[in-house]
Amino acid sequence: MAARPYKIPESVLVVIHTPEREVLLIERADAPGTWQSVTGAKDYDGEPFDATAIREVAEETGIVVGSPAVPREALVDWNLRNVYEIYPAWRHRYAPGVIHNTEHVFGLTVPRGTPVVLAPREHLAWRWLPWREAADACFSFSNAEAILQLPRFLP
Repeated sequence: MAARPYKIPESVLVVIHTPEREVLLIERADAPGTWQSVTGAKDYDGEPFDATAIREVAEETGIVVGSPAVPREALVDWNLRNVYEIYPAWRHRYAPGVIHNTEHVFGLTVPRGTPVVLAPREHLAWRWLPWREAADACFSFSNAEAILQLPRFLP
């Protein structure tokens, strides 16, 4: 059996929200009670960040960016970057010596009532919350800070 490749320390954070500023949070299966937005690492070095975001949103929520309900233009690169230390419990997933990750933040506007289908191995539950409540519910400081930026990106 081949060894699993190391994770690339570049990822996306996608704040999925409605025009009414409701934010989708998903509960981690590996840490019940831990709520977050969609996140995920690049699959390969040359993968564009928007492609990573589109893939992760589909994998984690079943929402298809580029569909009639959620057009490609609904995904917006917020041009925000977070560099953070990888939690020690998760460092084994990365190459030896890698302790920091760079996260690229996107927003995705979806219509109210957009169906959510979770990947059961990754997430246990989902909920929509008003943006400030969603920020308060996140376990990750960078995720909470990204959600608090939402009003800057809406009309």
